[in-house]
Amino acid sequence: MDEERDVRGAAARGPGVTTGALARRLGVSPTTLRTWDRRYGLGPAERAAGHHRRWSAQDVAVVEEMCRLTASGLPPAEAAHLAGKRQHPAAPGAVPRPRAAAGRPAAAALERQRRGLARAATRLDAPVVRELLDEAVAQHGPVVAWQDVMVPVLHAIGRKWEAAGDRYVEVEHLLSGHVSRALHRGPVAPVTTAAPPVVLACAPAEDHSLPLEALSAALDELGLPQRMFGAAVPVEAVTTAVRRTGPRVVVLWAQARSTASLPLARHLAEARWGVRGARGGPVMMLAGPGWAGRSLRGALRPASLPEALTRIRLLYPELTADPAPA
Repeated sequence: MDEERDVRGAAARGPGVTTGALARRLGVSPTTLRTWDRRYGLGPAERAAGHHRRWSAQDVAVVEEMCRLTASGLPPAEAAHLAGKRQHPAAPGAVPRPRAAAGRPAAAALERQRRGLARAATRLDAPVVRELLDEAVAQHGPVVAWQDVMVPVLHAIGRKWEAAGDRYVEVEHLLSGHVSRALHRGPVAPVTTAAPPVVLACAPAEDHSLPLEALSAALDELGLPQRMFGAAVPVEAVTTAVRRTGPRVVVLWAQARSTASLPLARHLAEARWGVRGARGGPVMMLAGPGWAGRSLRGALRPASLPEALTRIRLLYPELTADPAPA
């Protein structure tokens, strides 16, 4: 935020900011800014002595718009044309922004969304990240948005983090926070059954809750009753929650083998409630890669979010809605 204020303040005061300072602000390389100037004319209107670029407030606004448009998936040439038009409106009769081609393959649209989201996250452009995530959830639903847009970008940024030390930690944190909020802002159907809920909890010491939040959002979309307890739920807390709510299904998430506790899963599977002669217990679902190579008799082990959603849906036959497509 301080750097952003410095750049904007310097641009407003004049004689403008340097290419290097602007590149850091936008999360692009100085070479990219020079290329946009050379190819599309999106450069500074004035140059200091020695041909050094100094970007004014108007110049900064143009390239910021260029970044937003390319993040939304537009090709650079089209984005540059529109950025110039929006910052310097043309006379009446100017060509409007073209619509996306009809019948474009779904795979191409998803790839465009992934590229745009990755670029916006790398720039730390939170407004665009939020817009793109909300658009993905609204357009595809939480299951497809999670599997085909959010997860690939999270994995790609994670690989960059591993390869570049701590350079992309802030990018991953920003993106993860916005993914969580986008999932919570997704569609919620009314719950139309008094059936016991689904309990969703991460294993103790398990902090990776985003996959569980995606499942929670998908259950919300179907109108299935649920109780979401989130990350790192203590043993006593999840045990008490199961006994108090009497769930039909308990989903225990573990990302790592070190957090997957078979004793806890077995303890929850053996929980019973109700009057004598009609006592019930939950169906256990062990979700996440941490359970690989481990088994619990009678427990469900889905391999993906769609499979988990379908298997939970089949345990609620009183609902008439069809399961979400996998």
